[in-house]
Amino acid sequence: MLSTPLQRRQAVIFILGWLAYASTYLLRKPLGVVKTDLEESLSIGKTQLGWLDTALLLPYALMQMLLGPLGDRFGPRRTFGVCLLMSALSMVTFGSWSNFWIFFLLLFINGTAQAQCWPNCIKCLGSWYADEVRNSMFGMFGTCAFAGGIMGTSLAVYLQTSYSWRSAFFLPSVIVATLGVLVFLFFSTPEEQSIEIPGKTQSSTSSKSTGSTSWLQMWKIPMLPEVAVAVFCLKVVRYCMYMWLPMYLLNALKYTKAQAGMFSTTFEVGGVLGSAVIGIVIDRYFKGRSLAGTGYSVALSAVSLLAFYLTSTWGIVFNTVFMFLAGVFNCGPDSILGGSIPNELGEMDGRNAAAAAVGLVNGFGSVGTFLEGPIIGVISANYGWSGMFYLMIGLSGVGALAVLRALSIYNRRNGKIPDAIPLKMEDIA
Repeated sequence: MLSTPLQRRQAVIFILGWLAYASTYLLRKPLGVVKTDLEESLSIGKTQLGWLDTALLLPYALMQMLLGPLGDRFGPRRTFGVCLLMSALSMVTFGSWSNFWIFFLLLFINGTAQAQCWPNCIKCLGSWYADEVRNSMFGMFGTCAFAGGIMGTSLAVYLQTSYSWRSAFFLPSVIVATLGVLVFLFFSTPEEQSIEIPGKTQSSTSSKSTGSTSWLQMWKIPMLPEVAVAVFCLKVVRYCMYMWLPMYLLNALKYTKAQAGMFSTTFEVGGVLGSAVIGIVIDRYFKGRSLAGTGYSVALSAVSLLAFYLTSTWGIVFNTVFMFLAGVFNCGPDSILGGSIPNELGEMDGRNAAAAAVGLVNGFGSVGTFLEGPIIGVISANYGWSGMFYLMIGLSGVGALAVLRALSIYNRRNGKIPDAIPLKMEDIA
């Protein structure tokens, strides 16, 4: 029960942050839903439709890395709230236009605005919770990304089929704008409310610097590049499964269209469960060893993908089990590697760079989301489905090795993996 004022405030921040970040998918998912309408009604070709994907995903990845210090300088409440409002304003009139270049510009603005939503949401949330429960909190919070994707697609399909494709953007924009106002008003940090969080050894609210750490300096923070590489590998594999698994089930395993669509979601269902559970598992069984727990999960994702491919002809039951496990172990570590760990690394020794660190890691990882398509297309065209799966298995292995390298770096320094890593400023010199 929420018996204390602090617990009630933590609940409000968690729920508002969860809803606000989940809402960003209401303005990402409609593009995929209405592509056929854009092609048929506006004669926008497939190549141009691909460029519209790039207009959204490219700035989303790059601006996370380049604009991360904004949240550290102006605060997560202001930055997150303004970015939600910018995202809503960029897409509210999308359905009123019929010009490819206007679509491109609006999507570019949307991608740029949304780039700073996750880093600042994580920065604020991380400041509210004690170190011993941080991974559990981030794990549960990470479900918003997968649930948001499902809600975004469902709402877009409903608006498209009930009204028209042009109606698929207005209502989502209103929802996002409303949540942006609520974030701007209420998504404050403990420092803004003059609250001290018990059990927090490295508070992001007690930083001595002003968020001026440069992009190149961020890459010099020990362990941060390794974590970024791991997130990159995980995201390439995840988006490969999102985009290509239905086709694989249909063409290679001879599922019907209905079966392929339905069973491909097993990976996402596993992702929701994995995200919710892994933080609790790490806090209970890997206390002080977050990287070790996530490393095992990434390694098990490679094993699950290999098992899925080797047993692919054994039937739906085996396919479903190993698809589910691949989703659990691939998606589960995302909120830890992309949230909890870089958040702590960015705040060590009063550096006040949590948003920049989270943005760098997730931005670098998001580069994989728009590289995945052409890479997998070339691999599958030249080496077939087996080439695609071995690439995903190999990338998962590289991700596990990157996490293990980060683990060894810390072991050489201090002998254990922290929930708060006592680095010194001279370490990044």
